[in-house]
Formats: sequence, structure tokens, C-alpha cells
Amino acid sequence: MKPTVVIAYPGFGDIEVEREILGRIEVNVEHVGTLETEEAREAARRADVLMVTIQPVPAELIERMERCRLICRVGTGLDAIDIPAATARGIWVTYAPDYSIDEVSTHAIALVLAQARGLPGFFRTTPQGVWDAAAGGVLYRLSEQTLGVIGCGRIGQATASKGRGLGLQVQAFDPYADAAVMADLGVQLVDLETLFRSSDYISLHSPLTEETRHLINADTLAMMKPTAYLVNAARGGLVDEEALLAAVQKGQIAGAALDVLADEPVAADHPFLQEERILLTPHAGWYSEESKVDVRVQGAEEVVRVLRGERPRAPVNSV
Repeated sequence: MKPTVVIAYPGFGDIEVEREILGRIEVNVEHVGTLETEEAREAARRADVLMVTIQPVPAELIERMERCRLICRVGTGLDAIDIPAATARGIWVTYAPDYSIDEVSTHAIALVLAQARGLPGFFRTTPQGVWDAAAGGVLYRLSEQTLGVIGCGRIGQATASKGRGLGLQVQAFDPYADAAVMADLGVQLVDLETLFRSSDYISLHSPLTEETRHLINADTLAMMKPTAYLVNAARGGLVDEEALLAAVQKGQIAGAALDVLADEPVAADHPFLQEERILLTPHAGWYSEESKVDVRVQGAEEVVRVLRGERPRAPVNSV
């Protein structure tokens, strides 16, 4: 019997990229688009491979999957998949670790620059007839400021490198960082408190784990300079949103720019939408026409490897 690959992700108009690559082997392909319906969950239960983007894959579903060999995350974040449950069932979990390094790091730096040059204020006031160099707020020379990077994986390293290229002093925190790699990038590794207290911009690039959830909280925000900005293009759960809003409104920090939120899409009544000093983009950091194809190619190729009996290229567990 042919193995069945269930593709359970919305957001793409078709699955022709996946079908073309999966056509290298004999498989049945089902596109359910979501895992929220009973019909889709029944398809997942029968799947040999489950491909997902942001769809949660909880233990309750994994325990019902009778013959699954691979849960393929077509993206990077893994917090929606119960990896221990998959491991206990002997199911590989894989992801696409390098499809949007350039995009996300560029997006993070763009958010830094938007704040560094007061662009939100200028974009807001210039169409109103205000022709004033001070409308963007108080600005400082970029080369005399410091970027703090939290999380030194591929995207964090790329962000640090781009920051250095712009003339920023760059420091970083990551307990698992390779000191030699960071030294080659010209980046100083510091402890977390030092980073919070001395950075003018802090860019988050950590995975979301129980250890990092609400890494940005009332205590850590209180350490930051009143002129400092926070950037998050990683995971929304890294930030205690109530604490961030309070810190901005009290003037504890100058502002924030967020590409991700704890709950997405943003609710119409979310208080961030009423706060001019908090900039939002719609989880777009990953996107380019190239990355949109690359992530799907990498995911489908991983499926082909596993169904051929090969070890996956980017496993996150061991079975």
C-alpha cells in the first residue's frame, strides 16, 4: 500500500510544489488545510506523514496516529508540536531551519532602523503637512549605539552580522552560543543583565520554550534604558505583552517593534493598536517569494528522505 502524506496547512493557494517533489516516490497525497475539523483529524490519524505549518499538533492527536513516521514542520518554530509525545511514538519531527534566515534577519534590522531614524513619526506627520526634522522624535547616531541580540542561532547570527555592517556595536546572549563563531562576527557575548542594561536596541531570536517564555517581562523591561527599543521577529510568547505595554506607557522604554504576537492575527481591540510607540507587522518576517517556495521544497524533500528509509536532514528529535 502506498504511504499517505497529509498536508495540513492553510495559506498557500495550492500544493503543486509539494506534489511535484512527492511525485519522486509513490505516495497518496491529501490536502486537508487544517487540523481543526474531525475529518482532518481522521486523515491525520491515518497518515504516514503529516506536514504542518502553524497547525498545533498536540499529544492527544499524536497518540491517535496509527502509522505516522514523520511530522514535518514546514517552517521553523516548533512550540506547537508536542515533540516528547512524538518521540515516545517513534515519530520523527523535522523542520526547515534555514529557509528564511535572510528574510527574518533583514526584517529585524529594518525594525531597528525604523526606530533609529524615527520613521513612524515621519510617516505619520509628514502627510499632515508637518515638515519638521524633529517629528520623528529624538534621534542618535547609529554608530554610537549598541544592538543586543538574544539567541545566536542562524537568524541571530545573521542579524548580528547585519547590525555590525551598519556600524552598530553588537553584543549577544545565548547560553549555547559558540564563542569562537561570535568572536569571528565581531560580537561580544555578555550575560543577560548586561545586555538588557546596556543595549539601545534588543532583538529577540530565541526559540519559544518553557525556559524562554516571557523572557521579556516586568523585571527585564525595568533593566532597559528609557531610550531603548525592543524588536521581536521570533515568537510572540517570548514577551509578556501586558508588561511591555505598561513599560512603554510609563516611559520605561522608548518603544517596541513586533512581527509576532502571542495570539495571531492581532485582535481588533488589542491595546497595542492604540499605542503609537509599538509598531506591528503581520508575522511577515519570513516572507519573500523565494522563501515561500524554499520552505515548501525543504519540507517535501524531507518527506521523500524519510519515506525512502533515510535519516532526515533536519531532525529535532531522535527515534
